[in-house]
Amino acid sequence: MTTHTFAVTPVRVLRSEWHKLWTLRSTWITALSASVLVLGVGLTMGATYTAGGGDSDIDTVVLALYGTMLSQICLAVLGILVTAGEYATGMIRASLTAVPRRSPVLWAKAAVFAATVFTLSLTTALVTFLAAQLFLSDTDQAASLTDPGVFRAIAGNSAGLTLISLIALGLGASLRSIPGGIGAFVGGVMIVPEILTMLPYEAVDTAITYFPTQAFGALGSATPLPGAAAPGEALLALCLWAGASLGTAALLLKRRDV
Repeated sequence: MTTHTFAVTPVRVLRSEWHKLWTLRSTWITALSASVLVLGVGLTMGATYTAGGGDSDIDTVVLALYGTMLSQICLAVLGILVTAGEYATGMIRASLTAVPRRSPVLWAKAAVFAATVFTLSLTTALVTFLAAQLFLSDTDQAASLTDPGVFRAIAGNSAGLTLISLIALGLGASLRSIPGGIGAFVGGVMIVPEILTMLPYEAVDTAITYFPTQAFGALGSATPLPGAAAPGEALLALCLWAGASLGTAALLLKRRDV
């Protein structure tokens, strides 16, 4: 009778990717840095806020989670390391030998990474918002999780951060280079939209609202942002960007030799 003790199953691939992610020192350092940046900036914004000052017109959730703008870079780099890092070390050969169908490796990486980033970012965002409110409770920025749009914005912030990180993961898998992936993310995701805003065309301005960083901003605000996409549209746009990035990576993974 043939046994399948060592058969490749989705659960085993997921478990393998989970162990690979959390046994790397870079994972702990990058994840901790992302959380510390959000919490540190949030506490600073709360402690230094003055009612009626220049920040009085900023959305409460955006103000408390301002550090997310920095943490997204940390988590994007981590996403690139998850995929391109294996090519840099040569470990990808062992992974693809163990899972000859290849694509389950990418989807397992994406699933484990997405679950990790969302859990980490949501926990950090909740702690940061509540901690910042200790300083903001007697100001015009006082808010609670039960206020309209607040929890939705915090969850949207975490979902947006997760999807942007998945875009970076897909770039790392497609380019198979850590410097190349980081350059593509910073240039393509963060800088290009800012350059396009200089073009005097209304259609360009409308399209830019659905670019990753702009859609991310719309998701993380408790109140509607002028000229921004609606939260549902922003979430759909980010899902499509992440899907396109991972889909391209999956196609290239199947077509290339290694």
